[in-house]
Amino acid sequence: MAVSYREKIQIKLTPEDLEAIKEKMEKAGVRNRSAYIRKMAIDGYIILLDLSDIKEVVRLLRINSNNINQIAKKANQTGNIYLDDIKSIQAQQEEIWEAVREVMERLAAIK
Repeated sequence: MAVSYREKIQIKLTPEDLEAIKEKMEKAGVRNRSAYIRKMAIDGYIILLDLSDIKEVVRLLRINSNNINQIAKKANQTGNIYLDDIKSIQAQQEEIWEAVREVMERLAAIK
């Protein structure tokens, strides 16, 4: 039977260092201090992504999808598609693409 062996490492921290670690853990959404320190010691960094831009793109996609579905339903019922509806969808589509471009630019800037 193999025996699992773990090495224990102790470090001394100033209250300021400990507070800085706690703040970084909180920002990264990490609660386990041991796991956080182990990850930082091995990899040297944790990437924290702000996904609010992605959430906004998803919100815009939902709105656009709902509008397209409403237009399709109206077209099926009446046999007509209105130019204003098409222009509205095109404007929404452009807004979505602009949001996606901004997200892609920010992601490309991550080093």
